[in-house]
Amino acid sequence: MRYYSIIFILSFLSSVLLPAFGQEELRNPFAFPILLSGNFGELRTNHFHAGLDFKTQGAEGKSIHMVKDGYVSRISVSPWGYGNALYVDHPDGTTTVYGHLQKFNDTLTAYIRTEQYARESFSVNLLPEPGQFPVKKDEIVALSGNSGSSGGPHLHFEIRDTQTEDILDPMDYYKAQIKDKSKPRIQGVMLYPVEGKGVINGSGKKKELKPVTAKDGMQTIVGKIEAWGDISVAVKAYDYMDGTSNIYGVRKVALSVDSQLVFKSNINRFAFDESRYLNSFVDYEEWKDKKSFYMKSFVEPGNRLRFIEGVNRGIITIDEERVYQLTYHLQDAFGNTAQLSVWIDGKKQDIPAPDTANATYFHWKSENRFGAKGVRLTIPSGNLYDDVYFRYSVKEDSTALAATHTLHNRTIPIHDKAQLSLRLQKDSLDNKQQYGIVRRQNGKYTWVGGTYRNGWLDADIRELGVYTIKQDTVPPVITPVNQTAWVGSQKITFRITDNLSGVKSYRGEIDGQYALFEYDGKKGLVSYSFDKKRLARGNHKLSFLLIDNCGNESLFEHSFVW
Repeated sequence: MRYYSIIFILSFLSSVLLPAFGQEELRNPFAFPILLSGNFGELRTNHFHAGLDFKTQGAEGKSIHMVKDGYVSRISVSPWGYGNALYVDHPDGTTTVYGHLQKFNDTLTAYIRTEQYARESFSVNLLPEPGQFPVKKDEIVALSGNSGSSGGPHLHFEIRDTQTEDILDPMDYYKAQIKDKSKPRIQGVMLYPVEGKGVINGSGKKKELKPVTAKDGMQTIVGKIEAWGDISVAVKAYDYMDGTSNIYGVRKVALSVDSQLVFKSNINRFAFDESRYLNSFVDYEEWKDKKSFYMKSFVEPGNRLRFIEGVNRGIITIDEERVYQLTYHLQDAFGNTAQLSVWIDGKKQDIPAPDTANATYFHWKSENRFGAKGVRLTIPSGNLYDDVYFRYSVKEDSTALAATHTLHNRTIPIHDKAQLSLRLQKDSLDNKQQYGIVRRQNGKYTWVGGTYRNGWLDADIRELGVYTIKQDTVPPVITPVNQTAWVGSQKITFRITDNLSGVKSYRGEIDGQYALFEYDGKKGLVSYSFDKKRLARGNHKLSFLLIDNCGNESLFEHSFVW
């Protein structure tokens, strides 16, 4: 087998310290020192983190200063995702992004409010004309917040290549303003025998190794490991930074066998359409079952990430009866490095044959179809990351709307989508929109939805798992919050909830005219602040309509005097 030499390992690891061509240091967006709660490339659910999360001293409302000259190219307002977000294009071909904002400056706020009323929608995606809103370095453009899907007050900050929209690591622009001598730390190593081609300690199952950390920080693996044939490896690790207790993603990972490089990754740039490949970069089953992120040091054939590379896809062949030394080199953006070695005894062992009984072979690159009583599954070409021996089981229940179908014996991610059709056993609803496919996991049901077709429901799914059909005939619930204080506080607030299919849309009106209710998705709150430009003093009638994803409606009406 051909490997890279140790010279390439050293070159690969040291390159993190070299600045990008034409790169400039950026202004701190705040007036206080930088501390981060999240870094670029962190492993998140279904995606890599696309920027830096700046701490805001545990509070909202901190002034955000423009990091350099440019103009506002996009404004997004949403109850989810980045919440209130600002995008600014710069002359050097980059775009900076500011997410989870509390509010924008007065000029942008007036523009946004006009567009929201014109479109009669709280959620908007606005694209001002180039130069319509120029900004200067140091100018205060917004206040920090906790909007959208944020888990706490902070600023999400990104740098993108304006032309390609690739996301770049902002850390390279702030190294002079951040002190970090804390090195990454390895939490575990996972060994995988390749099915039908490898064996570890007499077993065809994966094996987890936990390192022991000495007082001086050195980490070692204890216990004897014997292997034969083809194996692969993954590592669980976090980075750390001075002055905080947070954990961060590791920027660079290199794996060598007997000083020869077999795998490397360098998370410093990626495109949004690559981000879901995270589900192939990590051990997806470990994440879903244990919330544990193991980064694979091998490349599945369907993985198209540009920042990973492996010799023989990172598969290691143990074919000599000797000791093999596997060594991990991990490095953060500041050059702090961690190292851990695993010694494997090459020993001839019987390699378990693949378990193909009652399985359907799915090839990762092909279109794959499966059908049985009451179920049809189609996985378009390119939506699997590796070959799968697909296993199906079903649980019949004559009292249910449909049988419960288990699509494979472990959770498998679908890169884009697969088409699932389930047949109804009972079809008694006049309103077919109230049926939906649901995913069952850990005793809970998640609404997928679908379209009714002659006794069947068709829906797109993004992972193999356990599916059946439920119905949602219950209207969503509108609950007034502190109603007696509405007029005095000049703010109307509702809590909105739904039992299963989820909220689809809402509309508030005062005296028959659209009223802008802002939606905080994570709190389930919608609120209207009295708009003196649009609401005169006097008697008024409020109407609030809420619709769920099955078309069930609730209406709240109330008269008030202001």
